[in-house]
Amino acid sequence: MDDIETQDCQKIYLAIQDTISVIGGKWKLILLTELLTKGDRQFRQLSRDVGITSRMLSKELDDLEANKLVRRTPLDTRPLTVEYSATAYSKTLKDVVLAMSSWGKRHREVIAGRDPDVENAP
Repeated sequence: MDDIETQDCQKIYLAIQDTISVIGGKWKLILLTELLTKGDRQFRQLSRDVGITSRMLSKELDDLEANKLVRRTPLDTRPLTVEYSATAYSKTLKDVVLAMSSWGKRHREVIAGRDPDVENAP
C-alpha cells in the first residue's frame, strides 16, 4: 500500500468505514454465515443455535434487514412466527467472510506461537 496516493487512501478509509458500519460488531457476520450456510431460520432457532439473546438478535437482524442483507418473512401461523433468510446481496460478502476466517485462523496460530513465519517480538 506504499504507492497509494493520499486521495486514494481517503477513498479506502471511507469504504472500510462503510463496511464496518454494516457488518461490524460481534454478531452480524456470524448471523449471516449461519443463514448462508444453513438456510432460512426462524427467530428462536437463530437465537438458540448462535447463542445470542433475543434482544440483541432482534437489533442485529433489524440492522441487517435495513442494509438489505437479510429478508424477514412473517409466516401465517398461530402464534405468529418469522423466518429470516440471507438475500442474494448478502452473498457478495462471501469473499470478505472467507478472508476474515482465513486471517483469524492464522492469527490464532501466531498468537499461540505455532507460526514459524512470524518473528516473536519482545
